[in-house]
Amino acid sequence: MNARTAELLRSLPPVEEVLKNSQVDALSALMPHDILVDCVRSAIDGVRHSILEGTQTSVDAQAIAYAACSRALDNLRPSLRHVINATGVIVHTNLGRSVLAKEAVDAVVEAAQGYSTLEYNTKTMSRGSRHNHVEHLICSLTGAEAALAVNNNAAAVMMVLAEFAAGHEAIVSRGELVEIGGSFRVPDIMALSNAHMVEVGTTNKTHLSDYERAFSNDTAMLLKVHPSNYRMVGFTESVDIRQLRSLADKENARRHAQSDNGAAASVTTPSFAKTISTPDVLVYEDQGSGVFLHLDCFSECAEHTVAESLQAGCDLVSFSGDKLLGGPQAGIIVGSKELIARLKANPLARALRLDKMTLAALEATLRLYLNPQQAMRSIPTLRMLTESANTVKERAQALCDALAGAVANENATFDIVPEIARAGGGSLPMYDIDTFAVRMSFVRGCAQSCEEYLISKHTVPIIGRIKKESVLFDARTIIESDIPEIACACAAYFDTL
Repeated sequence: MNARTAELLRSLPPVEEVLKNSQVDALSALMPHDILVDCVRSAIDGVRHSILEGTQTSVDAQAIAYAACSRALDNLRPSLRHVINATGVIVHTNLGRSVLAKEAVDAVVEAAQGYSTLEYNTKTMSRGSRHNHVEHLICSLTGAEAALAVNNNAAAVMMVLAEFAAGHEAIVSRGELVEIGGSFRVPDIMALSNAHMVEVGTTNKTHLSDYERAFSNDTAMLLKVHPSNYRMVGFTESVDIRQLRSLADKENARRHAQSDNGAAASVTTPSFAKTISTPDVLVYEDQGSGVFLHLDCFSECAEHTVAESLQAGCDLVSFSGDKLLGGPQAGIIVGSKELIARLKANPLARALRLDKMTLAALEATLRLYLNPQQAMRSIPTLRMLTESANTVKERAQALCDALAGAVANENATFDIVPEIARAGGGSLPMYDIDTFAVRMSFVRGCAQSCEEYLISKHTVPIIGRIKKESVLFDARTIIESDIPEIACACAAYFDTL
């Protein structure tokens, strides 16, 4: 350590001195003393580290006090808070995916602020089941015999595999062994469930004969996985659900005939279930996004609905509640009464169950789907996905006018530009959604520093995107009440220059 570094380290103020700073001391009435002390120590340690790294050549006691105040204020400010999504990505995973309908928000508030009928049946005046709040609605909307909701679709996949394929083979196409956001990998979930994964086909082509050759007496499931935001185009081929259903029926008929001839082997299902004869091969689709309404506006890119998957022959289908469905985070499983009853009896059903607030939001969202036209108007995700480009342009014009009125011409100029929005959340990755954005071009400042201010320093973070040294605010994912906030924030940025 050289003499200059040692001198700088000795000049660092003690904790008690920083605590006496008027700005720091003013915070003592807002938080416990120990937390404030930790914030001061952290600020001093940050400067000490910079000195040792050779990146700091002076010590400013006032700057340390300011840093301590910033850390302390961060403790007072909620980490999970409202942001404005001006990215044009509708189901934005990093920003909480789907925005709930007002009806869903109201239902959450009502469930949260008092006691509720979560597991109480007022008709029988006895204990009820939390599953009943949404099951009949899901069945009405999909045509399924029974349904179960857990805390997300990854949990749903894990649960289905653990119940019906643990210790047995599940056949899946190599082209569907995908990794999606958050490092969620299908092979990892299969391994965790103790299902034996049997890969068939090649990355780009899987034929029905590949599944046929992979069959053994230990095969319990044909698994089809939604590829999320991954797509292969060109020289590709896959096997659809109807073909898998036909193949499974053929194999099951063979097993039944073999059983009738007294040649069936004994197979043990999970430890909490009974030992049964060789089970039927199930066709299970992890649909991912979850769609109740066929959105014709997306033409050939439209996802098939849950009802269509069941009609095509799936024994079980699972999907997310917070993607194209437009509800809260949930994993929904639909299928026959017999299969869903087994899932409800699985210990994972309790470990992965939904809380009262999520159930309230999900039930309210599902009720909106009973009237498809109302669902399109009231569920923000559906509205943003299907709203006409002209309507979006009108909102962009309102934002452009507000920005032009709040920010002087010597700071920036604004215009409306056509852009492409995305469904997001791994849904509809091949479909370009026409949109309009307000482009802010800089006379003073720059796009990078403005983006940093809007996200990191403004009270309500505003997430846009940078393109060619300009900041874009996509009008498809903002609402009318966001407009004054965006204009105010941009004006405040230029005040800092």
